[in-house]
Amino acid sequence: MDAASGRPALFNAAGCCEPAEDCKDSEDGAPAGRVRLADLDTNFYCSVIGTCLTTAELRKLVARFCDVAGASDLEVHHEAVRLATQDTAVTRALQKALDHRHAPVIQRLSKMHDAAALAASWEEALRQGEIPGAYWAALMHRKATPELRQRAFGDVHMLSHLVGAANRADIRRLVALEHDNAELRERLDRHLIRSQELMEERDKTIASQKQALIEAEAGNARGAMLVPDATDLAHAMRARAEESERAAALIAVQTGRRERAEQAAVAAVAEANRLEEELEHLRAHAIALGRELAAAEAQLKLNASEAVPGAETDLDRQLQGRRILYVGGRPSSMPAIRDLVQRHGGEFRRHGGGLEDRAGLLASAVSWAEVVAFPVDCIDHESVDNLKRICMRQQVRYVPLRSAGIGCFAAAFSGPPTEADGAGPPTGRSICPRHG
Repeated sequence: MDAASGRPALFNAAGCCEPAEDCKDSEDGAPAGRVRLADLDTNFYCSVIGTCLTTAELRKLVARFCDVAGASDLEVHHEAVRLATQDTAVTRALQKALDHRHAPVIQRLSKMHDAAALAASWEEALRQGEIPGAYWAALMHRKATPELRQRAFGDVHMLSHLVGAANRADIRRLVALEHDNAELRERLDRHLIRSQELMEERDKTIASQKQALIEAEAGNARGAMLVPDATDLAHAMRARAEESERAAALIAVQTGRRERAEQAAVAAVAEANRLEEELEHLRAHAIALGRELAAAEAQLKLNASEAVPGAETDLDRQLQGRRILYVGGRPSSMPAIRDLVQRHGGEFRRHGGGLEDRAGLLASAVSWAEVVAFPVDCIDHESVDNLKRICMRQQVRYVPLRSAGIGCFAAAFSGPPTEADGAGPPTGRSICPRHG
């Protein structure tokens, strides 16, 4: 018992995530519509609570039953699992929060009347990456078999390992690229310094050889004046020719060294530029993923238990009262995106965007819309060019999306529109009637 708050203290359990020896499904006494969380085997509680609720949602719910001030996310998770297995009030609160949060998915799966269709729906959710709602709806479905529940449990368990391994691999690659970039720049600096030293050494050698030739010519001239003999003159000329040949050979060697050093420096600069471009691309990709994750997290927090009455979000400001046309994309993502737009006061329509659709239908749909969004990974290039020409001709704002997921859509509309993001058609120039 916590002395300050009067609530039960957190139970520091470390074994809630370990599977029990026996795991059997118990659906006796369940309501006619769906299985209750209290009737589900308690071995599923850890994965359901950790997967289907965010840490903020779970912390707020557990705070109603015990003191979570200063507790870590892991301790809150363990306490939620322990309370769910011991306190029916906590189990009912979790059931209500999960049903409310994943109501659209539950409604969609309620139309399925056999285990095969339910298993196919779970496979589709795995491929699309829409795990939390599908996991909860599948586990609590009245037609879910023990085998299907165990299968979904195993898929979620392995997915957590795969996500952690992928994040660690990306971080290791980014660190390795930064290390290689620094090493190449250091090598480039050394090559440039060495090239400068070789050029200075060559210039000194040439100057000394010229000075030696001048002194030799002066000495030969003085000797010729003192002893004007033909034999001595021939020896002096041969010596002068040999000195000239040695100077020319030395100059050729130094020139070759300088050229090789310059080639090595150029190659090092090119490699450093390539690595820097790759590093910038990875950083931009990481920033885009961060924006999408932040937008998704913001949407997850806007449920009934956390919404602030009268508060206006970026999505409200960009979507409320707007007509949104979505071109292309995946059919499985459309219900969630449509629900997001309508929840924030907008109107939503979708166009397939393929070449098989008539151009007149697309132009008519664009003329209806105020904003046109399309995922660049789920629409062909020719359709994208045609869509941009129509939007520019009709002066309709278009928003290219990195992917067809709802997180990317929410991130694109979570900030003020800018020209750099393709937020609208260019102004101040004429548009070609044929090519846009």
